[in-house]
Amino acid sequence: MNAFPIETPYFTFSRIDNGVYVAIAKEGKGAWSNAGVVDLGEELLVFDSFSTPSAARELRVLAERLTGKKTRYLINSHYHGDHVFGNQVFEDIAIISTNATRELSETHHVIGELEAEQEETRQYLRELKKQMNVAQTRALQISLSNQYDEMTKVLTSLPELKIVLPSIIFEKKLTLYGSDRKVELMCWGGGHTASDTFLYLPDEKIAFMGDLATEDLHVPIYNPDRFVSILNEVMALEINTVIPGHGNISGRSLLETQKSYVSYLIGETKKALKEEIKLDDFKFHFQLFPHYQNWKGIKGVEGNLSGLYHYYNDLERCFHD
Repeated sequence: MNAFPIETPYFTFSRIDNGVYVAIAKEGKGAWSNAGVVDLGEELLVFDSFSTPSAARELRVLAERLTGKKTRYLINSHYHGDHVFGNQVFEDIAIISTNATRELSETHHVIGELEAEQEETRQYLRELKKQMNVAQTRALQISLSNQYDEMTKVLTSLPELKIVLPSIIFEKKLTLYGSDRKVELMCWGGGHTASDTFLYLPDEKIAFMGDLATEDLHVPIYNPDRFVSILNEVMALEINTVIPGHGNISGRSLLETQKSYVSYLIGETKKALKEEIKLDDFKFHFQLFPHYQNWKGIKGVEGNLSGLYHYYNDLERCFHD
């Protein structure tokens, strides 16, 4: 009998319910984001595939050895590389996403000539090193260091890395039935990216959220209004356990924290625009609540402030035009 949690070089693998498992990424080791495994009865479903084929391979081998069952489905929550660069390990099975996620993966993840890709990645790593040397906060220093370590693992994986796109497309909702349980895939638009899918187990009251929920992270915001709206809809579901895209297993309070963070930035940004404060002045004088001050992210809160400022400024211009 296996004792949980199970430690691997890439992640910590835990059972959170009968037949439901989570792989929590270890920082800087090549997984980068969290993943999930659900035993449907006769076969397995995997949620997200990490940032390197080696980490994805470890997950599939472990899950199939542990359960004695084969994997049938892989779900891509969104197109970012830290969630899909392990897809090739699941090339022989059904990979599922929304059409928007598939299109974004296809357009953003194009691997050219190997030496050129390697040099581009090395240059990015050199830039990260420079930023690390001048980072002014501990949170930023840690974020840049982790980014450097993760991208180093991606660089190592480039000789074998192959982009594999989803083969099955859904839009708002897809329900998969197994002999033991059903799994609901839902996408209510895009908050973090243009299309964000989460996985819901209604009987177990568990949600694998992708990057719609993260722990202590200034996660990039694509559409702030939709982000809040999605979280409101998610919180209307019966959920006791939340698996974030980055961070530790949590409860539904994480959803409220994520919503409060985005709502806070929305309010401050709209106030700055109403008072006609310029973006640079807005970011310079912005006072971050103490609760968020140790949150990580290589662009920090400033990245989201810039994004929201441009988002609402453009909306205002469209309204007047």
